[in-house]
Amino acid sequence: MKRDIYTEEHEMFREAYRTFLERELVPNHDRWESSGIMDRSVFAKAGESGFLAMAVPEEYGGSGVDDFRYNNVVVEELCKADLYAAGLGLTLHTDICLPYFNDWCNEEQKRRWLPGIANGELITAIAMTEPGIGSDLASMGTTAIRDGDMYVVNGSKTFITNGINCDLLILAVKTDPAQKHKGMSLLVVETDTEGFERGRNLDKVGMHSQDTAEMFFTDMRVPVENILGNEGEGFSLLVKNLPQERMSVAMAAVAHARVMLDMTLQYAKERQAFGQPIGSFQNSRFKLAEMETEITIAESFIDRCIVALNAGELNAEEASMAKWWCTELQGRVATECVQLHGGYGYMNEYPIARAFTDARGSTIYAGTTEIMKEIIGRSMGV
Repeated sequence: MKRDIYTEEHEMFREAYRTFLERELVPNHDRWESSGIMDRSVFAKAGESGFLAMAVPEEYGGSGVDDFRYNNVVVEELCKADLYAAGLGLTLHTDICLPYFNDWCNEEQKRRWLPGIANGELITAIAMTEPGIGSDLASMGTTAIRDGDMYVVNGSKTFITNGINCDLLILAVKTDPAQKHKGMSLLVVETDTEGFERGRNLDKVGMHSQDTAEMFFTDMRVPVENILGNEGEGFSLLVKNLPQERMSVAMAAVAHARVMLDMTLQYAKERQAFGQPIGSFQNSRFKLAEMETEITIAESFIDRCIVALNAGELNAEEASMAKWWCTELQGRVATECVQLHGGYGYMNEYPIARAFTDARGSTIYAGTTEIMKEIIGRSMGV
């Protein structure tokens, strides 16, 4: 089914971005999978080519393209190039972290940070999760106690995407430990600050080329001028930006599912068993038909959500629907595609094996499936 949300300009962008990926990322992907981290230089190369943080206004060094259809083109092409894991660092920077700087920075902060975010010299990350808590952000233990014109920060975070590479960290803290949601604030931490320490690059089941780190803060002094918004607004700022974050994850999940199906369909046409292609058996045809149908339905919903996001009309409930359903679909497709590959599906030399392990984490990060259902259920009055 033809998707009609794209214009000729989007398709021209797609061709240019595909060329960039083939030149700069594809040749290095296996090395990054082995080393557990993507080269920092990729961010600068993407920024130089206009493929990073596109929504940064022109006056701050960006292209000023605030159209999330381009972001979806990016994730689709990353998945087609078998760069799902490596691409997460880029999309986190552009889709998830950038809105905090674009929307909530004051003029001085924008001039200080946005040019580097646009050109890839300043790699961003966001730190919410702590070792002792998952989605219960109001119970966080990381504190930022004001001391004159500085905040003194103590605590730790974990599972931080871009945690090894990042230069700027959006850090969720408690500026008033006696409060829950109302005590949360967001600080921007420059990672060369004394008292900031990176822990391990965590050893994940999949997504090996994307760095995920622990972080520790010991009497770290952060200038008061680095706060986003005002004290006590941290939770509300997170809530406002979470729909776009969850849309980014949902878009990648659907794009990844489409690519897994395409590679499996090709395999099913070529692989012979009992004198005929395995795709010609009724069970195989039915499985392929089911996946084609569900992915097409998901793409239709994603397109609708992108249009709503561009119009400023996407709400938390719709974003939660997209996030949980599309990531669960991604997992189902990964499992079915490995099964249709048979023994070869369990071999790392086949792309479907890596896709299978990479897909598993998406139902967890950016809010688990269960949390997404809770958000939707509460909106229904139950």
